[in-house]
Parts: sequence; C-alpha cells; structure tokens
Amino acid sequence: MDNNKPVITIRDLRMRYGERFVLNGIDLDVYQGQIIGYIGPNGAGKSTTVKIMLGLVEGYTGEVRILGTDIAGDSMDYKRKIGYVPEIAEIYDTLSAQEYLTFIGQLYGMREDDADRRSRYLMEILGLKDVFGSRVSSFSKGMKQKVLLISSLLHNPDILFLDEPLSGLDANSVMVVKEILALLAEQGKTIFYSSHIMDVVEKISSRIILINGGRIVADGSFVELKEQNHEGTLEDIFNQLTGFNEHRSLAEQFVSVVNEVRI
Repeated sequence: MDNNKPVITIRDLRMRYGERFVLNGIDLDVYQGQIIGYIGPNGAGKSTTVKIMLGLVEGYTGEVRILGTDIAGDSMDYKRKIGYVPEIAEIYDTLSAQEYLTFIGQLYGMREDDADRRSRYLMEILGLKDVFGSRVSSFSKGMKQKVLLISSLLHNPDILFLDEPLSGLDANSVMVVKEILALLAEQGKTIFYSSHIMDVVEKISSRIILINGGRIVADGSFVELKEQNHEGTLEDIFNQLTGFNEHRSLAEQFVSVVNEVRI
C-alpha cells in the first residue's frame, strides 16, 4: 500500500434529511497509520459520515473512496478490509462468544477453524477465557464491548472504524485497548475514532477532525489545534469552535434545583 496515497478520500460529501443538510460539503483525505479522532456535537454529522463510509447509508451526493474503491459501485471487496465497532450494537445474545466470533470471522471470509482459534486466543488475552463458550446474554456491558472489539479485528482489517469503543470498559481494559490502537497504527492500520470523551481523543489521536453543522471546522494534531485556538484542552477547543459556552451556567442551574429539595 502506498503510504502517500489516501486510504480514505471524501469529496464534497453532502447528505440531506428533509430540508436539513446533515453533511454540507465534507472534503477529507485520511492516510495509512493515522488515528483520526472524529468529534463534534450531537447531530453534527459524525455518525452519518461513518455510516456512509461503511455502506450503511445511501442517498448522499459527492465522492467517497475507501482503499481506492468508489463505494457508490457494487464492489464489496473493500468491506472485507474494514472493521467496525458501533456505539450501540446488537449482538446475537443467544449465541455463545465462540459461536458469535466464529460466525463473524466466516462472514469476512475466514475459515471456521482459523476464526475459532484466533478468537479463542484474543478472548484469553482480554481475560475472557472462562466465558468463551458462554452465551453473550450473560455478559456485562464491558464484556460485550470486548467481544465487539475482537469481532472488529478478527480478520486483520486495514481500516478500523470505532464509535465510542471504550464504553463500559474498566480502567485496566481502557489502557490495554489504547495500547492496542497505538500498536495497530504503528503497523500501518488506519483508525477512525469517534468519541465524546475529549481527554481520550486528545491523548490517542494523531489527527483530530472537528465537525460542526455538517462541515469540518478544525483539522490537525492536538498541538496544532491548541496553537491555532489558544486553548488549553481539547474540550476548551471544542467549546470555542462549536459555540457552546453554557456548561457552567447549566450546571449551576441544575445544582441549584437539586439543592432546593429537602427531605
């Protein structure tokens, strides 16, 4: 793969629901080995962008190319080279982790025995060896999240799309997953990461893209964004560029109402 050639190319991407443009002219090039922190307020178009790239949403205008493939065509090959962890995932709870992961591996073209062997090892590494044969319905949220992460990486994808991937994980698991992402990026994997947890995005992203009102309003490393906007944290930069500065007053109003209650 040519490191100088984008693995994701987006040109003039627009998506409208009714009269409102959720995406209003996105232009973006993403390169091999980058960890992209894709952030923005609710309704800014983050999830829509990702779902378009995954081929889950149609009706957009503009051009989207993944690994050189125009996704508007009929080719499914690029989907075998990507992994995805959605924010809210429906796992087949009646299956065991072993059955679920083997099934996902086969969907990506893996042999059943290879998928079984690899998923068994990965479950063991993440501390889930004893529940490999247990039904997913018995798992905690954090355990399910680990299964989802394994399912997204089982087939060794070139691009990984993550939507709040640390949700439900304990502190130790968060540290492990952050190291996994860093190692994958070092090996040339591209990670497209969306989260509302600003300090995590600030720490793990090599490049941060802030979207607001369907447009990109900031793009650069955390250091670059900090220098451009003269702010201390990514949360400060986020609030400055999205125009949200009511968090303190809203918190004070909330607490004042709570303090009125006398039992």
